[in-house]
Amino acid sequence: MSTTTDIERPYDGCGKCLVGLRRLSRSSDASSSPAKQRDQVLQVVRAYGGHVIAWADDWEVSGATDPKTRPRLGPWLRGERGPYSGIAGASVDRLGRNVVDCLNTGYMMRDHGLTLLTYGHDGPWDLDDPHDENRFTMEAWGAQMELRSVQRRNRESAVKARRDGKIKYKPSYGYRYERDLPTGPVSRAILDDGATLPAPWNEEDAAEIIRNVARRILVDQTGEITENTEAARLTREGLLSPEDRKRVLYGRKPQVSPWPGASLARILMSKSALGYLIHKDEPVLDEATGKPIRIGPELWNYATHRALVKKLTPKGKRRIRSANNAYLLTKRIVCGNCHNRMYVARGRSKNAWACRSKFKGLTDCAPAPNIRMEEIDALVEGWFLEEFGSGMIMETVYVPGNGVADLVEEVEATRARLRSDREAGLYDSADDQEWFRSRYASLGRELEGLRQQPETTGGMVRRPTGKTIEDAWHEAADDAGRREILAGFGVVISVWPDSSPVRWYPGRMHGPERNSEQPTTTELLPALSSMENAVAA
Repeated sequence: MSTTTDIERPYDGCGKCLVGLRRLSRSSDASSSPAKQRDQVLQVVRAYGGHVIAWADDWEVSGATDPKTRPRLGPWLRGERGPYSGIAGASVDRLGRNVVDCLNTGYMMRDHGLTLLTYGHDGPWDLDDPHDENRFTMEAWGAQMELRSVQRRNRESAVKARRDGKIKYKPSYGYRYERDLPTGPVSRAILDDGATLPAPWNEEDAAEIIRNVARRILVDQTGEITENTEAARLTREGLLSPEDRKRVLYGRKPQVSPWPGASLARILMSKSALGYLIHKDEPVLDEATGKPIRIGPELWNYATHRALVKKLTPKGKRRIRSANNAYLLTKRIVCGNCHNRMYVARGRSKNAWACRSKFKGLTDCAPAPNIRMEEIDALVEGWFLEEFGSGMIMETVYVPGNGVADLVEEVEATRARLRSDREAGLYDSADDQEWFRSRYASLGRELEGLRQQPETTGGMVRRPTGKTIEDAWHEAADDAGRREILAGFGVVISVWPDSSPVRWYPGRMHGPERNSEQPTTTELLPALSSMENAVAA
């Protein structure tokens, strides 16, 4: 009898080189565990006389997903993983839970002369045989019926949970859930400080991480700090991305995925950060009071939420992406001849900044200057710290205020929704009319109380930090962090060819007159107005 080692061996062209198929919607599903599926696949492969050349393991993949688009199985079906003779799975529902997708995959394999095996079926499936074709279709149909039943139960359960103010979705970044009993339902959301995570991730305070991102974006006045640059910074610092953090929270291994800028923007703009129970991006309202149901503490208040939405909402048709690489002078270095931006020219050992205007057809820049990156970085750092290193830093912070005007607007919007529903005939019965009147009156009283409160408007406040510019420069995590400091001062570096009397020059203009005296620092650079660095008067 063949052993497991004999059954699992590389492709040898014997005509029975099979790919083992395993899939689970949830890794904790004990009824179709990975070990059980593996044993069933090996049994059917052994009975067929074949061997497994690779495993296409799709964990955390829904059966509703088209097999051709699945992360592990898809490349084999699309012919991207090399030759193979067919696939072997534990059952038809491991292939998929959609009749059309299963049949399309089965017919595709038949047309390409590939073998399809599943545990519980004698030999390969022959879809040219009406009996086998009908049985395959029935098993796929049964899998689809089961999927639809599960989806219906989940929808009904989610609707009931929202009505009862219970939590049925995974926590937003910055939060984790608590249960009164280890096996009981989720009872509340609390701020995620990382204490429940295994080392080394237990030192990552997700609530403070996302609050720091919000602060940095809100106080930035240079346009250099966006959701994309922050996502790149968090990735460079090796912090768990939202998806990886969820994996670790639920006992799985992270995939070391980068932070997506778009996802970071959604987290920052979501009302989940206000501690509300959310459905379709809006708070779920309590039927008794008409107010949003709160399931946890807020990361920031409503006024800050509105400020973040205003700051992160794309302006115009296209949102300009700020530089998110780690180079010190990205978007801060220009050609002294043509005044256009210089770009990175990658070398075998060292990178350089070069003018590409002639190559891009912008100008006839000749001779086009270039300079080694490490050389100009050292020159700029030395100049900048000599000029400004001893200056004291004033920290600029965003103070949100009490947000009374925003709360008034939110309550008015809730009342408007109620009126619209009433006009649509949703509260025509006697019981509903009384409920509508009580809720509408309650909102009116709340609105009147809010209007009587004095409003404190949000804004920027400057305060001393006790640090110097040089301290901040050396404490920056990387060159991207130091670039933020240069951007706050508006530093632009102009570079000329080697033959020029002036090789490089710092300033805000494209370049001074070649024979003029160097302007004073005050003429060159304005006061720092970015988030963290302001030279004290």
